[in-house]
Amino acid sequence: MQRTLIKNISPLVGSEVLVQGWIDVRRDQGKMVFLDLRDYTGKIQGVVLPNHTEALDVAQKLRTEWVVEVTAQVNERPEKNIKADVVNGDVELEILSIQVLNEAETPAFDISTDGLEVGETVRMEYKYLDQRRARIQRNMRTRHRVIKYIRDYLDKESFTEVETPLLTNPTPEGARSYLVPSRIYPGSFYALPQSPQQYKQLLMVGGLEKYFQIARCMRDEDTRGDRQPEFTQLDIEMSFATKEEVRSLNESLLIALISSLFPEKRIQTVPFPVITYKESMEKYGNDRPDLREDKNDPNLLSFAWIVDFPFFEKTGEENLDGTGEWTFTHNPFSKAQDKYKEDLLKKENVGEIIAEQYDITLNGFEIGGGSIREHNADALRKVFEIMGYSDERIDGNFGHMLKALKSGCPPHGGIAWGLDRLLMILLNEPNIREVIAFPKTGEGKDLLMESPSPAPEKTLKELKISINK
Repeated sequence: MQRTLIKNISPLVGSEVLVQGWIDVRRDQGKMVFLDLRDYTGKIQGVVLPNHTEALDVAQKLRTEWVVEVTAQVNERPEKNIKADVVNGDVELEILSIQVLNEAETPAFDISTDGLEVGETVRMEYKYLDQRRARIQRNMRTRHRVIKYIRDYLDKESFTEVETPLLTNPTPEGARSYLVPSRIYPGSFYALPQSPQQYKQLLMVGGLEKYFQIARCMRDEDTRGDRQPEFTQLDIEMSFATKEEVRSLNESLLIALISSLFPEKRIQTVPFPVITYKESMEKYGNDRPDLREDKNDPNLLSFAWIVDFPFFEKTGEENLDGTGEWTFTHNPFSKAQDKYKEDLLKKENVGEIIAEQYDITLNGFEIGGGSIREHNADALRKVFEIMGYSDERIDGNFGHMLKALKSGCPPHGGIAWGLDRLLMILLNEPNIREVIAFPKTGEGKDLLMESPSPAPEKTLKELKISINK
């Protein structure tokens, strides 16, 4: 007999079925035992009657979270016991036999609740148990549907998904990179990508024109509720696109996604408001304003575009030769607005230069950011010079990019969404750890796998690495 999923049982009244899953609830009434069975599709109530003596003997030994296989007769519930608003509320199983597939130790915590009352440390240590609760299952399945919707939408818009390398060279993204030692080249290191920034631009040089990726990114930075050492971006890049075209595509995608997968949500303003950085700072005191009319409404979504960001900001320090007093606000590969092009090339009025950068915000969070890129090699070199980089450093770290831009690079631009942060908001969760299958703690630790952890001495010797303790 083939397995029947619990969600498919209701129409099978009078049939015999085989069900595999977990014991969700067990109620022993002596002469009979009631069992609530659970699989990934739902729950159903079953009863073991006194005349099924072998099944009753097994049922009296069962405990919650044991994994079982049962054969059962599907019966209609008595009229008075029907639960019209519950899946399988009109049927129950008369359990004929039970096979225990695996026993379970008493769980470290109750998984029948939403879990928010349980300490995060314990939940992270037993994440495989935490994942069994209905809220986390909903989050993981919704995450899947969101990513699938994005892929299908962009595919119809003629975008091509391309995977870019995870082992690369460090780029200045505003955070530390994780380094990976090379065994073959002792003393040399790969860097894990903070974003696919350079690769996606090189794909535009390569003529792909429309690229996207569900990209894994890693940044060695302090964590907080909406950040993790590793996270997921929707990464998009387009050739021959204006900033208005990039924003239009992303706005249409967000509206369609929410309409299709989150119909209970209401977008406050369409099209999304466009606010300058200067106006946002003066009016709201930040560059990610929460524009909701009612901040107590969990289903109200207020998007906004923030534009016209300053290209550079003061670092607060400078080198002995007077250089290095500027850093980028968003991305060094951004393009200066046309009216500031001469200032950039002459390295004058640096603090006044406005970049072709844009952020998208939602309910007080930045959920994405991007820019039209600088596709002229000479102008990009000036950006690094303003930041105090020597010619040697520019050529050593970015020579490949400058060379590529000189090979016939089209104008291009793009954006990256923080998928984890977007899902956190759409699912009304308190932080992004609730929408990630195996998150790190707020301190950046994986308590399940006990990482980070010291490397064995043999491994360190192979890598020619010594540790200063």
